[in-house]
Formats: sequence, C-alpha cells, structure tokens
Amino acid sequence: GSHRPAPAPGAMGKGDAMTPKAIANAIKAKGLQKLRWYCQMCQKQCRDANGFKCHCASESHQRQMQVFADNPGAFMDDFSKEFERGMLDIMSRRARTRINANFIYQEYISDRAHVHMNGTVWETLTDFVIYLGREGKAEVDQ
Repeated sequence: GSHRPAPAPGAMGKGDAMTPKAIANAIKAKGLQKLRWYCQMCQKQCRDANGFKCHCASESHQRQMQVFADNPGAFMDDFSKEFERGMLDIMSRRARTRINANFIYQEYISDRAHVHMNGTVWETLTDFVIYLGREGKAEVDQ
C-alpha cells in the first residue's frame, strides 16, 4: 500500500471522518477479526471479549457445546478433515512448485468460511505440515 506519514494526533484529513461505528462495520465486513473471539462450534465471530462472553452464555451456544460434549472426537475429526481438504485444495491449484506453508495458510484463511486451526487436532501450522509429510500428502522441507 501507500505509506503516508501518520497524521498528528487529533488531525483528520478530508474524507477521513469515519464514525467508530463505520470503522467497526468496515472491520466486520472484512471478516478478519481476532481469532480469539471466534467460536468454531457455532461458527460465530464475536467483535470483542464482551461479545464473546455473551455468546458463550447464550442458549444456542450452550446447546452446541452439549452436542460437542457428547462426541468431541467427531467434531475435531470433521474440523480437521475440512481444514486439510481446504489446504490441500489450494496446494493442488498451485503448479508443482515449492511454496511456503504460510502463504497457503494465508490464502486459506482469507475465505471467511474457513475452519480455524484452533478447531483442529493440530496445534500449529508446523504440526500440520509435519503430518502432511508423514502421510505422504506433501513433500516437506524442514
């Protein structure tokens, strides 16, 4: 992007006058908020700690968590399979070239409907890449 110097505190250029609500809506439209306020079970993105707390107290979330508690393994497996499918799909669309796993991941998470890694059996992207190598699903450089 263009690198303009930051305006002086309190200074606003013409056309920069976005209300806090407009700014929040622009962020919301982007769909890329802090992962920490994302509920994978409900596939709901909350805006902040308070929104997340309210969501967790909601009846619909409590129902979802009961369903999860009855069979946590099945959900982790489903989320993990979906994550793997999405990542491999992006990899398959790339020519057979070496590519940094982070680039694949960045493209993957740019889709608003993606499964968040914290909903999978893999703790980190490195763990996922090691798994792909072990399973022979990708050639991995350490």
